[in-house]
Amino acid sequence: MATVLAIETSCDETAVAIVNNRQVCSSIVASQIPVHQQYGGVVPEVASREHLATINEAIAQALEQAQLDWEKIDGIAATCAPGLVGALLVGLTAAKTLAMVHNKPFLGVHHLEGHIYATYLSEPSLNPPFLSLLVSGGHTSLIYVRDCGNYQTLGETRDDAAGEAFDKVARLLKLGYPGGPVIDKLAQAGNPQAFTLPEGKVSLPGGGYHRYDASFSGLKTAVLRLVQQLEKDSEQIPVADVAASFQETVARSLTKRAIACALDYGLDTISVGGGVAANSGLRKNLQAAAAENNLRVLFPALKFCTDNAAMIGCAATDHLSRGHTSPLTLGVESRLGLTQVMKLYQPVE
Repeated sequence: MATVLAIETSCDETAVAIVNNRQVCSSIVASQIPVHQQYGGVVPEVASREHLATINEAIAQALEQAQLDWEKIDGIAATCAPGLVGALLVGLTAAKTLAMVHNKPFLGVHHLEGHIYATYLSEPSLNPPFLSLLVSGGHTSLIYVRDCGNYQTLGETRDDAAGEAFDKVARLLKLGYPGGPVIDKLAQAGNPQAFTLPEGKVSLPGGGYHRYDASFSGLKTAVLRLVQQLEKDSEQIPVADVAASFQETVARSLTKRAIACALDYGLDTISVGGGVAANSGLRKNLQAAAAENNLRVLFPALKFCTDNAAMIGCAATDHLSRGHTSPLTLGVESRLGLTQVMKLYQPVE
């Protein structure tokens, strides 16, 4: 079993973890949310500077928490794609430097593969094949997980990602950033049936699109028009009801597609990853629908839904155990499809 120190700096969390196979030895996450809240979203240049200021201390804390020295570390990993280029460079440069200084193998890890592996941390017995629903601020995808590094995209969003829709609706309702947690909290006190909102149905397949694709741009626009109409009628906006109706619509849309996809492909397990995996509405809808169809649905622990380095380390240990390592010349990429994961690694001799 390999022990890997992993670094995650793809967006606005500076995270370092040490993972042994599927066991977390330490996990440090320094969030930048308070810094970016004043801007209403993540500012790439600010994120990069915050990573620079925090990374060394996070590495030291991870080693101290795990009570391990460098002799016990088998490899160094870092997220290299996709994400904010400047932010990714901070983590990748730190990882390469550590790998060279301590003469350890280096691994570049795909951020979305990390989100798939987050479920392994709470369900160590999980093994492919299974369906992964990845839902975050930047991605909404249905992935057929065939094996480590072997993925097939079966569905994705054609416009806004689910998490992005949450942030934009929160901005419409003047709820601040990030939008997901505050909408989820407000929805608990609201009526999810108060307003009928469109699920964002997708036209027939064609042009390279998938049958299970989702769309949230129309839903976002529908909420905007609803709010404008309520304001025009001089009514007080029932924010909790709007939040609950919006959240229910997103959860229902994602659930329908995930269940249909799993059944069509004969997969009995659905794993959910990404920040929106923490959403209570999605969890409730998906668990109920899965039970009705004799499917198993698995969610990561809440602390591993949002960006963290433990999930990156878990993916890296699997790759390292298979002899996969990355060249020190590996760069970062702002966009890289999950199906291209293996281009990050050198051929195994």
